[in-house]
Amino acid sequence: MLERRTSYEDLIDHLVRSTPLHRGEAGRVVLDVLAYFDETTEEFVRRRHRELQAKGLVNTDIFERIAEELPHRAVAPSALSQRQLRRIVYG
Repeated sequence: MLERRTSYEDLIDHLVRSTPLHRGEAGRVVLDVLAYFDETTEEFVRRRHRELQAKGLVNTDIFERIAEELPHRAVAPSALSQRQLRRIVYG
């Protein structure tokens, strides 16, 4: 029986050829990258808020940093005010 190839098999093949990664590791890297780029703006804001809060930052600094980071995302959302960022985190 032929093995069904996913749409990312060519990318996995390329990673195996061009890096020291084994096939399983390359597949996991591809899935991790896809998950990263699949993250919505709201998920990113909530995740970064938790991460920065865990580092001891206060909300004023957290929301300022998140606002600075958002334009550098792969698919940058429109600019969000600190009020909009707070709404995403706290509802």
